[in-house]
Amino acid sequence: MLRLALRRASSTAPAHTRTVLNSFSRSVSGSASSPSLSIWRRKKEIGKEGLIVAKELKRLQPDPVRFDRYIRSNVSRLLKSDLVAVLAEFQRQDQVFLCMKLYDIVRKEIWYRPDMFFYRDMLMMLARNRKVEEAKRVWDDLKREAVLFDQHTFGDIIRAFLDSGLPSEAMDIYEEMRQSPEPPLSLPFRVMLKGLIPYPELREKIKDDFLEIFPDMIIYDPPEDLFVDHEQDKDEDNKGYR
Repeated sequence: MLRLALRRASSTAPAHTRTVLNSFSRSVSGSASSPSLSIWRRKKEIGKEGLIVAKELKRLQPDPVRFDRYIRSNVSRLLKSDLVAVLAEFQRQDQVFLCMKLYDIVRKEIWYRPDMFFYRDMLMMLARNRKVEEAKRVWDDLKREAVLFDQHTFGDIIRAFLDSGLPSEAMDIYEEMRQSPEPPLSLPFRVMLKGLIPYPELREKIKDDFLEIFPDMIIYDPPEDLFVDHEQDKDEDNKGYR
């Protein structure tokens, strides 16, 4: 309706005015037709109030009573952009406890909508920190909300769990990927196969699946001694976690 009114006004207006009206009409049309970018993909800059809240949450973390009181009185008042930015910053810092608190808060906000990138960022952070129970909880939530990952995101998340020494959890997600209605792509498989070098048996399974789905493609296997080197590195990493 607005564009129609602009065209009618333009048809009877002087030349200079028509130029202005036509330019405005194009801007209205473009903004209406272009899809909005997910808030979880936009550049996240913390405002002044967000910085204050982030600092206080970290300071009060050891004191559960004061921490919960501060959550109720201050975090709920944050603007959407600040809340998103504070969560992203805590993810960057690998602040698992604080991320899970804000994760719960975000999902209760009136503006919240299930989003692939929201869940991707949470799972990647939890994988880096080897937080299996929290990752299972987040995965259950996204399943209930019917969030569908694309194949590239599946590959990235599986690789994150593999790189953190969590092959069992990675394979669970791989099974979800195989059941996805999204058509399979070769690149996510290659990403996973590279991450599976320390796990030869699992790699063979996914390699077989890959060759079944993409029979005309070739997989270049690493030298045998590379598997041995990775097995030694994995043993040393496991000792470090004990």
